[in-house]
Amino acid sequence: QVQLVESGGGSVQAGGSLRLSCVASRLDVTRHCMGWFRQAPGKEREEVAHVAIEGSTTYADSVKGRFIISRDGTRDTVYLQMNGLKPEDTAMYFCAAASGRCWDEYTLPYYWGRGTQVTVSS
Repeated sequence: QVQLVESGGGSVQAGGSLRLSCVASRLDVTRHCMGWFRQAPGKEREEVAHVAIEGSTTYADSVKGRFIISRDGTRDTVYLQMNGLKPEDTAMYFCAAASGRCWDEYTLPYYWGRGTQVTVSS
């Protein structure tokens, strides 16, 4: 029933920008904690950013100042604007959602998208 579909991934050169979108079906993005995770081959999945129900945003130290997460309640869409991309940003990016409160190391998001690939070349 609930579905999260990411788009906007692609191949860019270092220093470039990319905007990812996550369209949520049958889910209100303003009543869930919405976030972005990424995973590179051979590495663990890591959180990139999230926006809580009240609207506060949180970013991983590695992307602070470069990435911006936002949401559009009317379109039930979450965005990740990525600027100043670096080769180390190369990964599969996943959209995720949780209700009640945001996740931690013991509690994962309940809903996940299938991911969109981001590749940054030098």
